[in-house]
Amino acid sequence: MGRKSVKENKSVYQITREELGLTREKASELMEYISPERIEKIENEKVRILPDDILAMAKCYKAPHLCNYYCSHDCSIGQKYVQPVEMKTLSQIAVETLNGLHHLESEKNRLLEIVEDGKINDYERDDFIRIKNRLDKLALSISSLQLWLDEKIAEGQLREEDFSQDR
Repeated sequence: MGRKSVKENKSVYQITREELGLTREKASELMEYISPERIEKIENEKVRILPDDILAMAKCYKAPHLCNYYCSHDCSIGQKYVQPVEMKTLSQIAVETLNGLHHLESEKNRLLEIVEDGKINDYERDDFIRIKNRLDKLALSISSLQLWLDEKIAEGQLREEDFSQDR
């Protein structure tokens, strides 16, 4: 039987496992191919975590947010290209998304003017940067919605097939 950890600076992977009341042994059993020793080394940052490890943990722990955490914190490519997504309520996500769309509605003509010639001139640069930042914020809202949806599917509250592209 596993013992309870008293370590203060726990990794997100350890915290997530412990919140479910899983020992490393039980988590290993559920994931089938990751040993309790490897889980311990991952949690204590003694080995390089692999994408397949994360996928297995996210599925076993019903915690899709671990994938975003890994990509935005532990993967050298993801650190450059993936923004950390924080868990929010559906209403927060909806407000942020609609607000972002509202701002972009008023910016779309300016964006068309800027990109029409395929160049960004000095006098267009500030407007382009502002619009790009608004698009980034909207993309983050969309990522938040996807993460919220993935969490609800993992928890069994929604069905993945209801959201497939083939419908």
